[in-house]
Amino acid sequence: DPPPLEEGEIQPKQEEQEEEDVVEIGTTTGERDVVDPDPFTSESAQILIGEIMGCNRDLENIKKNINDVLQKNKNIIDVLGRV
Repeated sequence: DPPPLEEGEIQPKQEEQEEEDVVEIGTTTGERDVVDPDPFTSESAQILIGEIMGCNRDLENIKKNINDVLQKNKNIIDVLGRV
């Protein structure tokens, strides 16, 4: 049975319901696109885990760069405060 309709929602036709049941995940991982109709395969999970690890590494590098810039900024302000 279909889920109950929200207020103002129209009952979809049978063809539309069948189309809605198909789930496809697509994402860009670096140099290749991953489109997998079954999002829980081992291969697609490994690709996505690798992508997450790469993003985390990039974020750590960005944080380090931000901290370096903040420290330089603080040093400049300290020097200007002595002038």
